[in-house]
Amino acid sequence: MTVVSVSMPEELVERIDAFADEHGYTGRSEVVRDASRSLLGEFEDKRLENRDLMAVVTVIFDYETTNVEERMMGLRHDYEGLVAANFHSHVGSHHCMELFVLEGRLEAISTFVGKIRATQDTLSVDYSVMPVDEFGPVASPE
Repeated sequence: MTVVSVSMPEELVERIDAFADEHGYTGRSEVVRDASRSLLGEFEDKRLENRDLMAVVTVIFDYETTNVEERMMGLRHDYEGLVAANFHSHVGSHHCMELFVLEGRLEAISTFVGKIRATQDTLSVDYSVMPVDEFGPVASPE
């Protein structure tokens, strides 16, 4: 098996180790392999290919210590043909939530979610995808 070195914050390493202990994994490498398989398989659902989809992506970040908000707005503009709606809200005293509603095909949605996940300093990224072609075609952006 190939050995891969990965840098991550100590807090995340501690969470991975605790998760491994709590769920019976043999160690952090097994947790990372399992998480990697899950991440890579998320958008490989053949039932979603070549279909009109809607997705909701929710991002939580600390607005006082990062420039995540600026990066989210950059992605919104870069993907204006995919982003049907965008909502920003404050969460507590130091955090923000950015919610994106996407309309498009699996490949474009997957790329967008990947770019959100790759954004440094996000605290949480959650999303859901559902086919909407049975309700009629997705309206194309003007």
